[in-house]
Amino acid sequence: MKIPRGRATDWVAGITTLAFLIIFLTGYTDSAALMAGFIPLRATDPAAFAQIAESAGMLPVWLTPLSAMFVHAGWMHIAFNMLMLMFCGRHVEHVMGAKLLLGLYAIGAYAAAAAQWLWEPQAYNPMIGASGGISALLGTYALLYSEQNVRAFGPVSANVMRILWLAAGWAAIQLMIGVAMRGAAGDLGHIAVAAHIGGFMAGLVLTKPALRLRFRKRPASV
Repeated sequence: MKIPRGRATDWVAGITTLAFLIIFLTGYTDSAALMAGFIPLRATDPAAFAQIAESAGMLPVWLTPLSAMFVHAGWMHIAFNMLMLMFCGRHVEHVMGAKLLLGLYAIGAYAAAAAQWLWEPQAYNPMIGASGGISALLGTYALLYSEQNVRAFGPVSANVMRILWLAAGWAAIQLMIGVAMRGAAGDLGHIAVAAHIGGFMAGLVLTKPALRLRFRKRPASV
């Protein structure tokens, strides 16, 4: 399969990789994770978080779902994320265009953070990485390029059934990964499974509205 070009995707991947190299090679990964990562407890109870950690220098919590995407734990983390971003992002950008690609990517980051917060509202370890935004693009890619025929089920349309099947499949895969990696060490030892599911579902839900926005009919000028 030939991967189409995508200037916005390339820029996002390039900036993210550059940020990783600067942070990782200077030895500030832990500091950057604390400063820019999304920490559920900060959103749930800032006062409780302040009792266990110094919050000086941290970015505002509402901004951290975006800033967290520029911080990665190690080479495997950044390599896998950028591979998925370049593949799914370019295909999505080919259909949606640059602006909608960036919108899906950003909304996916917030959807991922919200899902992780709902799953572990008292967690105080930072969530970092671009997986949330990439999961949204993966959801859109899956919906755009899936060739599996799905039938309607009673009052539920075939399109909704397709979304439900894709969401169920992705959720099942993420839950299995979470179970398999429980207690593992290293970069892949703590996977934000809920965040991946949240980002993916955001991509599924937003694909149809984004397509309508992308290909809406404009009034002809005379």
